[in-house]
Amino acid sequence: MFQLQRAKNDKIDAALIAACTAAVKKIHAAPDPRLLPFAEHLTMIDQITEDIARLKNRIESCRNMRLQKLWKEDIARLAKREKVELKALAAAIREHRDLAERLDLINSIDGIGLKTAMVILVRMPEIGQITREQAAALAGIAPYDDDSGDRTGVRHIAGGRERLRRALFTAALPASFRWNPQLITLYGRLMGAGKEHKRALIACARKLLIFANTVVARGTPWQTKPPEIARAPAT
Repeated sequence: MFQLQRAKNDKIDAALIAACTAAVKKIHAAPDPRLLPFAEHLTMIDQITEDIARLKNRIESCRNMRLQKLWKEDIARLAKREKVELKALAAAIREHRDLAERLDLINSIDGIGLKTAMVILVRMPEIGQITREQAAALAGIAPYDDDSGDRTGVRHIAGGRERLRRALFTAALPASFRWNPQLITLYGRLMGAGKEHKRALIACARKLLIFANTVVARGTPWQTKPPEIARAPAT
């Protein structure tokens, strides 16, 4: 119903596309073409992970020992392939010096392993060049209002890049319980304030991405504790 037009044909569609294009005020640069084959490689690795999870589910609901043995062999084979492919992907990324530097910056954050760092680097080419709010929105972990009149609805997340969001959630869980002191504190504070586990985890995933965006933007590795400001001696 854009421009109050219900009719649809090729000519109308072309005019509508032209009008929308003319209304765009900011033209964003195209994604780095070097990342496309890396994204395809990552998708293949994700699919291996999904296959392993399916096989594990089958084992849990199966009492046939012979079938269990076959599926366990398949899991071992797929796990070995996943490890090999992750290593190959990391090596391919490190052939590009600038990408390798960004990868190391992201990987320096407590709670972000090499696989998650590669996912952030490849699936969010804009990392380090956008605001924290834009990064959260692109990943689909930005909270949106749901208000109308006097009603104040619960904020929720929507849209975004599914595989990136899934990787951030996977990393946020152990990071907010064990690996990242700031996320451990954040999770505890949110739970203490009565937030649900899922909402607290979303907040931790969002903070993890913000950390990644910050270290890439600054070009300096992650520091668990902020550097102390030197104080002038008392006189």
